[in-house]
Amino acid sequence: MRTQSRPDSMAVSSSLSSIHISPRTPRTPRMPTLEDGEEDLELTLLGEDERQQAARDLGEQENQELLPESKRPISARDKRSMVLLCVLYLIQGVPLGLALGSVPFLLKEHLSYSQLATFALSSYPYSLKLLWSPIVDSLFIRSVGRRKSWIIPMQLIVGTLMLYISLNVQKLLDDPGNNVTELTVIFTMLVLFSATQDIAVDGWALTLLSQDCLSYASTCQTIGLNTGFFASFTVFLAFNSEAFAARWGVPQLSLSTYLRFWSIVCYLVTLWLLFFKKEDKEPASEADMSIKAVYKTIWTICKLKHVQLLILMHLFAKVGFAANEAATSLKMVEKGFRREDLAIAVLIDFPFQITGGWLAAKWSAGDRPLRPWMHAFWPRLIFCLIATLVVYWFPKPPITLGFFAFLIFHTVLSSFASTVQFVGISAFHTRVSDPLIGGTYMTLLNTFTNMGGTWPKWFVLIGVDLFSVAICRVPDAGMDVKVQATECVSDHGKQLCHEINGICTTEQDGYYIVSAICMAFGVVFLLAFILPTARKLQALPTSVWRVKMS
Repeated sequence: MRTQSRPDSMAVSSSLSSIHISPRTPRTPRMPTLEDGEEDLELTLLGEDERQQAARDLGEQENQELLPESKRPISARDKRSMVLLCVLYLIQGVPLGLALGSVPFLLKEHLSYSQLATFALSSYPYSLKLLWSPIVDSLFIRSVGRRKSWIIPMQLIVGTLMLYISLNVQKLLDDPGNNVTELTVIFTMLVLFSATQDIAVDGWALTLLSQDCLSYASTCQTIGLNTGFFASFTVFLAFNSEAFAARWGVPQLSLSTYLRFWSIVCYLVTLWLLFFKKEDKEPASEADMSIKAVYKTIWTICKLKHVQLLILMHLFAKVGFAANEAATSLKMVEKGFRREDLAIAVLIDFPFQITGGWLAAKWSAGDRPLRPWMHAFWPRLIFCLIATLVVYWFPKPPITLGFFAFLIFHTVLSSFASTVQFVGISAFHTRVSDPLIGGTYMTLLNTFTNMGGTWPKWFVLIGVDLFSVAICRVPDAGMDVKVQATECVSDHGKQLCHEINGICTTEQDGYYIVSAICMAFGVVFLLAFILPTARKLQALPTSVWRVKMS
């Protein structure tokens, strides 16, 4: 596998000028045209009715070709494929919702932010899946199918792992301070196998959908992942709350029961795939690729100037939102916002996310899919600033109905902007990805997008504790004696303070410092690099994103 480039090819637009690969989303081919005489002869052999029908068919075909991609009707086959993709992405969203959402909230009352940073490492496999994606793309059982060869065993493992966790998770949560490492390892494995399934699903989306509907692959991902995340975050947190269960007269849902339910769902979907869903064969050129060839292709792609710019943009694009996404919700719960109220806010927001996914898919169709992605940066940064101010002026509980309505309104608008960005950048990735290495190319681009939102989280949570000043106040003979503590948030820190008859208080909250640093960097990087670079990359022809396969 080799790419040739001129030594003087330094500009973004010419980094692959010598490579000529057909566009990945070709228009529907036209029927071969007949010579005038042959066409007249052919028509004379038809009756009047047949000639009129032929003319109508030809006119409909030409009109269909002239329609833009966003206006063409979706076939029944594509609709069924979209439903399947949504279900497969849903299965990914369930463990991600637990690892990134519910479990940190369950642990927050017992752990410091630095300990939560350790647990946050469990989400890293989802962002590092590029490291083993060539294996997923190259090794398969031909009789089972290229993508099903990985999707089926991964879902069986995920289901079994959730069943195992359900039998052991309660004893780990009873003493999380001493089981942080074990909890991190268990959920890292769960995310690891879900990420492997995602590689295969991303690659299958490129051939499961027709060329005209490829932009909807990102919409299916948005709907599926959000639904799974919503179920594991919003629904579970609400039904897991004792206050919510007592208020609505429903049984309290334990984490163990929830995991057992989804393990059964995993098994059922996997059995249906195994016995009732046949996978179409893919081109032989893709099937015959060796693992070494795929890794070589990845290296070839990464050497392209415009890909390097895209990677750099992805790695730092989400820093401006990092503090808000990693710590704001935890801070609100810390200040008295009930978990079930947070769940209700996300519940109301969920249908707006789905609607936003469909709208963003429409906006991202065509030649400028990055336009909505760029436009959504400013509202997201503004919403991050508002969220920081909300934490600062958070009222003492119970909160009023008006303030709760404001939080819901803010959540809906903020998540809508986030969904627009997600669908926009995913549509751009789908447009430029080469189906000859479908899963690997998509995963390569998505890896750096995910990593841009993952790597800052550890630093944010560590920074909150690092910049915080915690004081243990010890009343002594009518006087307050201040004892500075390294951490006065976790059960361990509070216990040490309690042993000397003290009360933990925070003199300086590092959350505000970290939030200010992140937002300042986000604004500068957006103006100086993201906007001009995104416009250049979007203007490049699709062909320059291809690589020659040897």
